[in-house]
Amino acid sequence: EQAKQLRKRNWEALKNILDNMANVTYSTTWSEAQQYLMDNPTFAEDEELQNMDKEDALICFEEHIRALEKEEEEEKQKTLLRERRRQRKNRESFQVFLDELHEHGQLHSMSSWMELYPTVSSDIRFANMLGQPGSTALDLFKFYVEGLKARYHDEKKIIKDILRDKGFVVELRTTFEDFVMVISSTKRATTLDAGNIKLAFNSLLEKAEAREREREKEEARKMKRKESAFKSMLKQAAPPIEVESSWEEVRERFIKEPAFEDITLESERKRIFKDFMHTLEHECQHHHSKNKKHSKKSKKHHRKRSRSRS
Repeated sequence: EQAKQLRKRNWEALKNILDNMANVTYSTTWSEAQQYLMDNPTFAEDEELQNMDKEDALICFEEHIRALEKEEEEEKQKTLLRERRRQRKNRESFQVFLDELHEHGQLHSMSSWMELYPTVSSDIRFANMLGQPGSTALDLFKFYVEGLKARYHDEKKIIKDILRDKGFVVELRTTFEDFVMVISSTKRATTLDAGNIKLAFNSLLEKAEAREREREKEEARKMKRKESAFKSMLKQAAPPIEVESSWEEVRERFIKEPAFEDITLESERKRIFKDFMHTLEHECQHHHSKNKKHSKKSKKHHRKRSRSRS
């Protein structure tokens, strides 16, 4: 019983000494610990403790080391959590910074990192992001811009609704400033991204340009039909128009004709008439040339027949 009590007493004494030895850490070996104990006054002055069973002393030390290892692991986890919390707060702060830039119209769906870098890099919230693992400031910027771009189709519908309500149509001469003024006149526009407004304007302006191109093509087709009708009128004239005919003479003849009236510009009528006369002159020359060749052939054939008779 006395031995049992002594064993318990030595165990508690050694445990107490180890607990108060700052130089004993979770990585201390048993060999190192023995040396530290020999240098410890409390241990050195305790004869009973020095005579403690070596196996008991080793087991007591190992338990102490396991406790220190557990404390070390817990501290590591706390440090890791603190660091992760700090990094998360840095990301959240940077996200708020991006929101501020967006609210002030500096950041939008068409923004580039290079364009905004001077503004972004001068803020402490950007500096706090440097060097930490995970998403970088550039990553968060890209995600933010992609998020704004993803809103484009929904926001374009809102913009079209506003324009429809206002009875506003984007034409070729519509300026972006006028467009923004119309859009901004309603509360629905407060949540719209500035870049998406610009993209919607560009899209509607392209449609206006396409409409204009189609209108010009249709005008050209109509004009071609009118020119064709005007030329047919000249070609089918009875009596026929002569090569020597002047515009004034022809004009008087056809002034009441629908084909004449369909060409509203006098300059266009003269141009078509000039083209027609040029073609007519060319045809006359060609016809005259053919007649001359035919006449020569006839004379040659006549001479051959005369010689053969003689």
